[in-house]
Amino acid sequence: MLHAHSVVAAGDWPGEPADTVVLDYDERYRRRVAMTGVRGLNFLLDLPEAVMLRAGDGLKLEDGRIVEVVAAPEALVEIRAADAAALTRIAWHLGNRHLPTELTRKSLRIRRDSVIEDMARGLGGAVIAIEAPFNPEGGAYVRAVAAAHDHGHAHHDHDHGHAHHDHDHHHGHGHDHDHDH
Repeated sequence: MLHAHSVVAAGDWPGEPADTVVLDYDERYRRRVAMTGVRGLNFLLDLPEAVMLRAGDGLKLEDGRIVEVVAAPEALVEIRAADAAALTRIAWHLGNRHLPTELTRKSLRIRRDSVIEDMARGLGGAVIAIEAPFNPEGGAYVRAVAAAHDHGHAHHDHDHGHAHHDHDHHHGHGHDHDHDH
């Protein structure tokens, strides 16, 4: 079976892809997994550490070919507000809950969650159900994709933007604070 040992950032790989994998947000956080492209190419993604794959990234196969990563449409909600201040307030509450959030020019996108949707409505947001690829912000501690998808763990412990997962990410150093900012 072919192996893919590295990720090439979107826009940094030339030519046409050998195949394409269509992955939702959770499926794009990977280190090692067998994959099959939409045209039937089987390969093993085998990276040194788990990374967040972004839409348009290329998985470089050991023979030099590239498999393109496409973000699959997901059940999301788009939150809009009457003005920038109201939208910013909603964004603050989403961030305070560490929810993966995609920022657009005039809206916020999150995964469907009836409790959070009610909260957004209560803060004056208009909540619209949509199906779209989900590309949330990477967070303040994630380095640029160009750095081989590496992200540092200087002196902090953080989640990797995965809401509703039942596992911890510990890196051997503390990060003590409450979340009642």
